[in-house]
Amino acid sequence: MRSRYSAFVLGLDDYLQTTWHASTRPLELDLDASTRWVRLEVLDHGQDDDNGRVHFRATFREGREGRRWGVLEEDSRFVREAGRWVYLDGTPNVTRFKPGRNDACPCGSGRKLKSCCAR
Repeated sequence: MRSRYSAFVLGLDDYLQTTWHASTRPLELDLDASTRWVRLEVLDHGQDDDNGRVHFRATFREGREGRRWGVLEEDSRFVREAGRWVYLDGTPNVTRFKPGRNDACPCGSGRKLKSCCAR
């Protein structure tokens, strides 16, 4: 899961395709270059033989100058094939929010937004 998140951060389409199960893999990915992923939180995970699941929350910024904030929360399913875990599918939920300047920065730094990502 963390490697796929890193691939989204870095825009590595090939890696994402390689780690996606053939039965659910899209023909091509349309990654938005204006999306900036800033934080990953793994909330829960589990494994039963060759089946796995990960519940995560990923915070991102997008739009002109990265002013819009959002959170992607998903329950993902993975399957192990030939010794490697591949992403099967997930149930995503995207929410938008607008943090105040004096709120804690959503990136997880522990600083106020105005002293961190809003600079």
